[in-house]
Amino acid sequence: MLIVLSPAKRLDFAEPPAGLPATQPRLADDTATLLKTARRQTQADLRRLMGISDDLARLNQARFRAFDPEATGIGVQAALAFAGDVYQGLDARSLPADDLMWAQDRLRILSGLYGLLRPLDRIQPYRLEMGTRLKTRRGASLYDFWGDRLSKQLNADAEGQAEPVLINLASQEYFGAVDARALKLPVIHCQFRETKDGETRIVSFFAKRARGAMARWIIQNRIEQSQDLKRFDADGYGFQPALSSDSEWVFTRG
Repeated sequence: MLIVLSPAKRLDFAEPPAGLPATQPRLADDTATLLKTARRQTQADLRRLMGISDDLARLNQARFRAFDPEATGIGVQAALAFAGDVYQGLDARSLPADDLMWAQDRLRILSGLYGLLRPLDRIQPYRLEMGTRLKTRRGASLYDFWGDRLSKQLNADAEGQAEPVLINLASQEYFGAVDARALKLPVIHCQFRETKDGETRIVSFFAKRARGAMARWIIQNRIEQSQDLKRFDADGYGFQPALSSDSEWVFTRG
């Protein structure tokens, strides 16, 4: 069983715990190719492409220029480096090393710049959202750039798993980069809703945290079979079979 998450805009590059191993991203050649295009963008280009302020455009231009695609000893493990709502739910810094090592074979983070990351892959500061329409020789967007590469890597990563199934905890923007035609795995999409006055609805902030909380629960409980996900009960959520289908599982609370 594989789990996929989205990255986060907010970053935390504080010193990782002593002794925690680090690995290198596996699609480094693609990252280096993409970086060449990103470095050619002016501040005005980045502001327009990403819909960000002048200050953020300046910061991210500096990050692209400082990025060293050949470096192997700098950066922070991906699961620790992202600090948005999803990663508050995951709270990877509080997980012991053996949990993160278990997750290394099962948790994947989709990334506009790195493609597909494992939890312990060392990354450098960047911002490049998957929906960015950055034109490269491969096409007009990052979806075009990554093509079927992410699906093929996920297929390979699923080999040897107890159950070859993909648990989607990523946003629509990021999961859209996974080529469905090339993906050879069944996918279960997990949705988290809040219940009030007898009705359920998705609240973005809570749903994001719940995605990270489910990933943490899977890691801590060493979940290997998708059916066991129905026992997920962190933060008051519970599985709702009447609202679910074979491929979309709904969890509610309230």
